[in-house]
Amino acid sequence: MTTTYSGPARLILVDGACISGMASLSTNQRGGINGWGGTFRPDEITTDLRNAVDGLQLELPYDRLGTVSVTGMRKLLASQVLMSLAGQGPAPF
Repeated sequence: MTTTYSGPARLILVDGACISGMASLSTNQRGGINGWGGTFRPDEITTDLRNAVDGLQLELPYDRLGTVSVTGMRKLLASQVLMSLAGQGPAPF
């Protein structure tokens, strides 16, 4: 069974800075391994965001939080990036 979420989210960096954007997330359950992850498209790109890797929180509406790590980042347009995220612990959606 796969559960998905697509919509607004905020990425909370280690220093507490919040970056708003859009997330597209899903759970994957394969062979007894439960996990979740997806992508995050931030509204703004900062140096701290570019350097963010671990210890991040992804906040979804209704104060639902999940711990994530950045597994990749690619440029979409001159001013946009798409971040690949791997969730840790229970999915917040």
